[in-house]
Amino acid sequence: MRALKPNKRTRDQENYSWAMDAAEGSVAINAPIAAVYQGWLAFEDYPKFITAIKRVRRLDANHFVASLGFNGKQYDTTLEMILRVPERRLAWRTLAHHHAPDHFAAGVVSFTPVSDQSTCVTLRLTSSFGGAVSNRVDKYLHNFKRLIEESIRPSDDA
Repeated sequence: MRALKPNKRTRDQENYSWAMDAAEGSVAINAPIAAVYQGWLAFEDYPKFITAIKRVRRLDANHFVASLGFNGKQYDTTLEMILRVPERRLAWRTLAHHHAPDHFAAGVVSFTPVSDQSTCVTLRLTSSFGGAVSNRVDKYLHNFKRLIEESIRPSDDA
């Protein structure tokens, strides 16, 4: 078996764009770490804060199909959860398939308690889907912060 050099493309890859972009961002959320972690585990809520995701369908405990919208195009991709450390870290990646063989994304989200009622969330995202990843990371984190803080805010009826 012959190994390929890391930066050498095979003939099949020549027609695909492999440009990767990566970014990291953090946000402080006024909520306990357990609530923040559980919020990120609610995959069906991803379209509420990750604007590129239009729908999520669970396949099993670690695999999901996500319908994504980038640059006016729709993509369906399979997401695989590759690491879960409760209330500390989650990591995922997309799996290549015939619908979007030239696109890849991976991410790690870390949760750090700041106090009993405050959590720092750090998101690292790598993507070949295009667009300014740093702007998307910032937007996703602020959308998530708003979603979590609104969900735990005491109602006026109480």
